[in-house]
Amino acid sequence: MNDEIEVLQDGDGVALIGDARAIDRFLDEHQLPSRDLDLPRLSGVLRAGSVAGQIGSDVAAQSGRWIKLTKESADQLKTLDAMKGSGDGVARAILRQNGKNKHILEFVKSPGARSLLSNPAVLAGAAGVMAQLAMQQTMDEITDYLAAIDAKVDDILRAQKDAVVAGMIGVDFVLREAMTIREQVGRVSDVTWSKVQATGQTIAQTQAHALLQLDALADKLEKTRKVDDLVNVSRSAEAQTADWLAVLAKCFQLQDAVAILELDRVLDAEPETLEQHRIGVHVARDHRRGAIGETTVRLLARIDAAAAVANAKVLTNPRSSRSVVRSSNVVIGSLHDAHQVLGIESGTGLVDERRWIEAAGDLRDRAVNTGALRLGDARALGELAGGRLRSVSGRVGGDALRSIRRPHEDASEPPTGPEGPVSRSDY
Repeated sequence: MNDEIEVLQDGDGVALIGDARAIDRFLDEHQLPSRDLDLPRLSGVLRAGSVAGQIGSDVAAQSGRWIKLTKESADQLKTLDAMKGSGDGVARAILRQNGKNKHILEFVKSPGARSLLSNPAVLAGAAGVMAQLAMQQTMDEITDYLAAIDAKVDDILRAQKDAVVAGMIGVDFVLREAMTIREQVGRVSDVTWSKVQATGQTIAQTQAHALLQLDALADKLEKTRKVDDLVNVSRSAEAQTADWLAVLAKCFQLQDAVAILELDRVLDAEPETLEQHRIGVHVARDHRRGAIGETTVRLLARIDAAAAVANAKVLTNPRSSRSVVRSSNVVIGSLHDAHQVLGIESGTGLVDERRWIEAAGDLRDRAVNTGALRLGDARALGELAGGRLRSVSGRVGGDALRSIRRPHEDASEPPTGPEGPVSRSDY
């Protein structure tokens, strides 16, 4: 039994090529999920092209699996010797299992008879298939994401007056059909490609439109400083953000579908240019991700700033502040979910809702420390003494809090606020 497994790694995943049983043992031992590398399709193209027929047959005789490069899979692969890049964006190595069942990675530094990946055509073909699998994985994850948030993307698109945006529904239908035919036939014919090659413009225009909508929300948040006004703006952001993120995710999914079909077309028609095309697809994909990230991260910063403003005003405007913070957290959650599925880094977390009692305590402490109150602070403390704190005064030092009540307040009266009696459950 041959325990050697050839390993190919790019920025998105790791391919294992070799004996099926050896690969299965490796995957089972490290508990790594994987997808079929579809080497028979690659071998057919190689035999039909300029590569010697024997190489294509050798590829067909091997098994191949692809592993998505996630934090978990990367941690598992760190138990092996580190893989270094070879200057072309792809690292190559050989994995051996010795008598102690340990794994050793050795880099393929020069062509050798035992290494399929030392052949440039095989290497380029395998790297191209890996790129397709990475995009297919993202497409599947976007489908799960849209189902999880119950996004009615078709309804969102139909609601737009822009005919180009609504045209995305037709693009989705065309690409679904093309991917189905590809799966059945194993290649992309001239007829299939002629149907899909013009879809890119509609997708790009829809993406641009969705980004503009999110930009507009960020602008409104940036220009709004009053907490009462922020309530409406943040609620509008809460209502719209998830919809436009769903549209952006759908655009990314359809663009990946086009790229998969493109790589198939190039592999079939011009295999000698496959590696350059694969690199171009990767760069273009990063640019799309960057454009989405730039807009959504800006919106994330603006909604986070709005929540900070609201928390700062919680003492004088508790209900509005609480509403802004809660809407902000909905938007932040939506943005993080979209960033995760699209592979975009973002660092802002959910905002803790600052309780009115905490703000009042801070204000009282400042007054004690400075020995003086500003007019605004004194008014705020007057509101505090009016009764909003009474429901919790026994738990946070009632004697100290009672000392700042207004002289005319009767302790037997129910706590009141600017809008009437206040329930103990209000805060």
